[in-house]
Amino acid sequence: MMAGNPRELKRLLKRMGVEVEELNGVKRVEIVFEDRKIVVRDPQVLAFKAGGQVFYQVTGTPETVAQAEEAVKPVEEVKVSEEDVRFIMEQTGASYEKAREALVKAKGDILQAIMLLREG
Repeated sequence: MMAGNPRELKRLLKRMGVEVEELNGVKRVEIVFEDRKIVVRDPQVLAFKAGGQVFYQVTGTPETVAQAEEAVKPVEEVKVSEEDVRFIMEQTGASYEKAREALVKAKGDILQAIMLLREG
């Protein structure tokens, strides 16, 4: 990066269509690999916004941490809408908790969730 006045650099980047924002209060940044992760605690983080994308610059002292194989597997999050849960409740007569549980188990597939509740 160029040496010089940070204000001048920020102004120059803005003229080039790049917005720079310092993200305050960041406690930790993790870069996760299959077998390890890099952790930067109390980093300085800058966000560069250009061309509809955001680029992050992380500055700090990195620490490499080995990971157990199970911890690396991505956790699959299923987004469940209230409307879908209520629909399943109406169709099956199941409680809110049972309807939501079936919908999560069916990975958001309403028909599959209804079938699970009717079979069980």
